Amino acid sequence: MSDTSLQEGFSGRQTAEVVGISYRQLDYWARTDLIRPSLTDASGSGSRRRYSYQDLLELRVIKTLLDAGIKLESVREVFNYLRKHVTSDIASAHLVISGQTVVLAQGDELIDVVKQGQGVLNVLSLAGVKNDVDAQLIPLRFEHPEAVAL
Repeated sequence: MSDTSLQEGFSGRQTAEVVGISYRQLDYWARTDLIRPSLTDASGSGSRRRYSYQDLLELRVIKTLLDAGIKLESVREVFNYLRKHVTSDIASAHLVISGQTVVLAQGDELIDVVKQGQGVLNVLSLAGVKNDVDAQLIPLRFEHPEAVAL
């Protein structure tokens, strides 16, 4: 993909093809404000939408969520949440899909984005537990070398 195509963007037909959806579906998503083209929006009969590379990434995430069985209303809620709370590149986010639930893994938290951030869970890093135990064993090793073999 050339730098020129990234700067000029992608037509609706190109976008639909890359994302793996129909042009009609893309048009519906734009008209219902699920995702609007960020480079050039339609402005009347004969005008052409232009989608950015970032739009393509977001559209593919939407398609993936729908393919996983997430309802369109929930996908809208997920993207409303992500747009408000994920300040970095959306492609860097990690989503966990379980049934009709979509959870954002952000740092050491799991956030239920379908419920607008409710139900925050903490992630326990098992490597962190190991490191904590190992750190506690080091002083013990020097005090009682015969008792602790690392």
